[in-house]
Amino acid sequence: MGIILYKLGNVYMLQLLTYILLPIVGIVLGWTIRWIYARFQLSASEQKAERVKQDAIKEAEALKKEFQLQAKEQLIQERAQQERENRDRRKEIQDYERSVRKKEETLELRGQEYDKKEKEVADRQAALLRKEEGFRQKEESLRTELERISGLTRDEAKALIIKSLENEARHDAQALLNKVDQEAQLAAEKKAQKILITAMQRLASETTGDNTVATVSLPSDEMKGRIIGREGRNIRTLETLTGVDIIIDDTPEAVVISCFDPVRKEIAKQSLERLITDGRIHPSRIEEIVQKVTREIQQKIYEEGEKALFDLGVHNMSQEGVRAIGRLYFRTSYGQSVLVHSKEVAEIASMLAAEIGCNRELAKRAALLHDIGKGAEVDSDQNHAEVGAEMARKMGEDPKIVNAIAAHHNDVEPQTPEAVLVQIADAISAARPGARRETVDNYVKRLENLEATARRFDGVEQAYAIQAGRELRILVNNEKIGDEQVKELAKSIAKQIEDDLQYPGRIKITMIRETRIIEYAR
Repeated sequence: MGIILYKLGNVYMLQLLTYILLPIVGIVLGWTIRWIYARFQLSASEQKAERVKQDAIKEAEALKKEFQLQAKEQLIQERAQQERENRDRRKEIQDYERSVRKKEETLELRGQEYDKKEKEVADRQAALLRKEEGFRQKEESLRTELERISGLTRDEAKALIIKSLENEARHDAQALLNKVDQEAQLAAEKKAQKILITAMQRLASETTGDNTVATVSLPSDEMKGRIIGREGRNIRTLETLTGVDIIIDDTPEAVVISCFDPVRKEIAKQSLERLITDGRIHPSRIEEIVQKVTREIQQKIYEEGEKALFDLGVHNMSQEGVRAIGRLYFRTSYGQSVLVHSKEVAEIASMLAAEIGCNRELAKRAALLHDIGKGAEVDSDQNHAEVGAEMARKMGEDPKIVNAIAAHHNDVEPQTPEAVLVQIADAISAARPGARRETVDNYVKRLENLEATARRFDGVEQAYAIQAGRELRILVNNEKIGDEQVKELAKSIAKQIEDDLQYPGRIKITMIRETRIIEYAR
């Protein structure tokens, strides 16, 4: 029984131990297994890391070698480039050194030649000085002998010789000048007469046409009321749009149009005629008709300019120049059409240029444009020659043509023969019989009044009105009037003419004072 209990006690003890030890052993065994597995994992990670490290090292080594190779290649290329540049520079330096050496050798040779020539010149100067000294001694001895023989000193003899030579030269020069002057005057008069007569005979121009009066005929006097309109609105609209004055008076079946601008006057006339024909006269219709007529007149101006250029054979004219010439179609001067006058002046100038050998095309072009200032659309205090010159300058014309336009009334000095030809042709065209409406009696009376006004002043010997009364040339007594007084006298005469006389444009006053001594050897 005791044994059984003992055995049972052992069994229970064994079971108890088993139940206690088994979990401990399991825990220990699990921890051990886990530790072994962790060690295994750590070892695998370390191996993998080692492999990655080795691969990275190998790749870095490969990249390093590659970069080194590239750096070496680039270095080799840069060294080669630098060597080529150094060779080129050395070559340039060598060439420059050779050039410098060559120039130095040349300069050295020239220096030697210069030294040699300088020595020769010094020797020649010394020889010349010796000769000059000998000549001076001989001259001194000869002068002493001449003074002894003539009984005159050196200064007295020199003054006597100079006076004799001066008198002889003056006599010869005066005789030659008189002869040349007389021959030149005779030859110039004959040549000028021949040239002018030839040119004028070649030109066949019509006389001046009637200056059209801006009068519009009406079908009946009832039309005057329709033209005036209710409270004058029709006539005010027409006057405002065209810039003219419409005069409706007691003249039967007629209306007078007044305006200083012939282009506006023509526009108003044609517009009024069309309104009368149409019968519909009211402000809107008036505006429509005026605009249409204005366009037609502008087209007419351009066509007339082109026609004038075509008739004369003048080319390469700007559009503004064509319009400036065309506007002269509606301009008149003393009843003479300015466009006809300009074409006539161009033909005369061209003929004169052909006779004397000047530039025909230049003379013709300048003559055609000489009066374009009369058709200018802007108001100015300048005369038409100055306005025309400015217009030609803006159109890009040749400076010679600009000068010819500005000088055709002697406002400036002509600089070319063609400018003088334009003056002559303008005077011929304006002064020929029938060219302008001014009567001969009035013309002669105006010239006589100009000359008489100038002669009333003390010191005036003669006065001549030339260029159709545009210029007054006055000869003064040189003993009574000095150079300082001539200018004041010219101002006084100009003021007297302005106060006493009526004349178109402006008059140029030219004062002439001279001392003339003429002697004849018989």
